[in-house]
Amino acid sequence: MQEPRPFLVHGQWKQGDTTARVVNPFNGHAIADVVQATESDVEEAIASTSGAAATMGGLPAHARYNILQQIAALIYRRRDEFASTITAEAGKPIADAKREVSRAVQTFTVAAEEARRIPGEVVPLDWTPSTDSHLGILRRFPIGPILGITPFNFPLNLVAHKVAPALAAGNPILIKPAPQTPLTALLLGEVALEAGLPPGGFNVVPCDNALAERFVMDPRFKLLSFTGSAPVGWMLKAKCGKKKVTLELGGNAGVVIEPDADLDLAAQRCAAGGFGYAGQSCISVQRVFVHQSIADLFTTKLLMHVARLKAGDPTDEATIIGPLIDQAAAQRVESWIGEAVAEGARVLLGGKRMGTVVEATVLSNVKPEMKVSCREVFGPVVTVTPYRQLSEAIASLNQSDYGLQAGVFTQDINKIFHAFRHLEVGAVLANEIPTFRADHMPYGGVKDSGLGREGIRAAIEDMTEPRLLVLNLKEPAGSH
Repeated sequence: MQEPRPFLVHGQWKQGDTTARVVNPFNGHAIADVVQATESDVEEAIASTSGAAATMGGLPAHARYNILQQIAALIYRRRDEFASTITAEAGKPIADAKREVSRAVQTFTVAAEEARRIPGEVVPLDWTPSTDSHLGILRRFPIGPILGITPFNFPLNLVAHKVAPALAAGNPILIKPAPQTPLTALLLGEVALEAGLPPGGFNVVPCDNALAERFVMDPRFKLLSFTGSAPVGWMLKAKCGKKKVTLELGGNAGVVIEPDADLDLAAQRCAAGGFGYAGQSCISVQRVFVHQSIADLFTTKLLMHVARLKAGDPTDEATIIGPLIDQAAAQRVESWIGEAVAEGARVLLGGKRMGTVVEATVLSNVKPEMKVSCREVFGPVVTVTPYRQLSEAIASLNQSDYGLQAGVFTQDINKIFHAFRHLEVGAVLANEIPTFRADHMPYGGVKDSGLGREGIRAAIEDMTEPRLLVLNLKEPAGSH
């Protein structure tokens, strides 16, 4: 194995004595050792990010645009390296990894465009007789140093969703990557350096969780952007002090399928959304509510699609369902399936585990209180439940601590708008699965699913502060 991978602080690659091993989730082979930041490294990284705020904030729009475009171009140039790194450390099937790299290119490209059009506003203030000569101009200014904490499941694009809008808005950002997948973030650090980003504009600092909490509590960071599990996200928010917080957390996404739906489309999309990357996405299809009049027909079609999905080696272009991130995750999913069966659920397909790979599993006869229903499985498990009325399906879908995204399959526009009004989620997708995300759309949830929205433009709003200039405009002398 090569020398331990250093981490990035202030444009320099830092070595150290403490390392952590990165392991391939599919075969258990060691990929690399990554240097872990110490307490003094953490202080240096915070000081670097904080110290870069003035330089980053002073970059004109064209400079931010050029850096972001350059990052996008460099990711594209090294796309095969990025994809193979994602597959090695995250176990993501290579076809999905390539799509993730393409999405990251798009994320930085969109951010480059947004850097040139951060909006302002003219605010009329002459609403009362005493304010005839007053006018307001509102502009958005960089918020300052940002802390981003990212998960393992999209080790490039979910990092990009923090870094790209931060740089577009003129903020420096420090990323603490997931311990399972630091290599992709470090690769992005290489790209940012090559693109000419000022030192401290983007720092990548792998460290243990106790030191990560030091970052979270430090008042020099003005915003924490966290993506990960709900318990950790809300715990970190409680430690944040006065800084702004955005949270993109978990979900147990639901789909409603009405009798007039295109069942072939619905079955094909639910199979893709429930089992791609072994269900390790917070918007993976988990709960399917299907009208009782079509429940048998839909379930048959779903099972046909799911049975065709190839599981196993993530380096195989045909693989859809790769490994879970580690043995503990695979064992947990297996145990939740077992618990559900013990409580009366039926396994229609799958249910078995082989190492870190869990078979695509479809369950029926589930109850709302089962873990596979009320919690986030984060694995290749989909439940199918019949209902009688649309209102009943909406109530069942809402019977959750989460509210990220939901899908509704129907040809009736009135039903779509009814669902839009009544589903307690951040986004409703009509004739599409909740696993859909376009990288520029406002994305986020309600309830335990989070706080705030991502998507470049939405994130820029959180990463900037509005500031108002009030002008008292007198008539110039001699104008009458």
